[in-house]
Amino acid sequence: MTTEYTSEENKELIETIKRPIRHYRIQLWGYGGEAAYINLSKEAYDFWKPVVEEHGDSDIVTYMVGAEDGEYDLDEIESIPPEADFMKDKEGDGRPWYEHHDEFVHQNGVAYDSARLTIEEVDSEEYNAKVLGEIVEGEELSDYMNNIMEESNWELDLVQGGDLEYYEPEGDHVLQFYSAEKGTFFDGILTSTGPFDPKKFKVIIDEFPNGEDIVTSIQYNGEDIENYGGDTNGKGYSVYLWTNRAG
Repeated sequence: MTTEYTSEENKELIETIKRPIRHYRIQLWGYGGEAAYINLSKEAYDFWKPVVEEHGDSDIVTYMVGAEDGEYDLDEIESIPPEADFMKDKEGDGRPWYEHHDEFVHQNGVAYDSARLTIEEVDSEEYNAKVLGEIVEGEELSDYMNNIMEESNWELDLVQGGDLEYYEPEGDHVLQFYSAEKGTFFDGILTSTGPFDPKKFKVIIDEFPNGEDIVTSIQYNGEDIENYGGDTNGKGYSVYLWTNRAG
């Protein structure tokens, strides 16, 4: 029995035979950041919530950034009562905001709705590998993924939710410390057999407690692509507080 191939399939087959192993640099860039979601006591919440509502978040940001060293100058309030000094652990030591003892989930990555995608074919797995060609040139990630799925008549599900489970440990009173950042959040190398196939490219996102969808991993052909790190610039800190208690 003879297998018939289309001209496009023949072309891909020839390319695969000529150069079976391919390398691709995959980058995600745009806006996102790092956030800590922290459970607060009612007393800490009742102290800080009115302060933020009346004066903004400058004092609580200053407090949280300087709590580890115990060095901070407050502008709008004179002092912090012991019950509201939530950055100290049980031993009385100030903790950094990104390693808080009452944190129930941590967020770090690019926001799905503001991410852009670049895919380059390179000649090796090395960091300084030579670029052989552009596959995707800074397209909006959501548009790129939607176009692929639309071409398959939505039979392919290439944007999937992760396994983040934060609701159970989330308490009645919550604080989010957010470090807004801009730049490259994902930079990884994919090694594959044959040309890059967008139908094998999958994005995993998680919805965090503030409702933001963050890209948490990228897969190709069912395997995670390792993120070797990015290069981002901080755009500032912010703090939000809310309660999950009715009434």
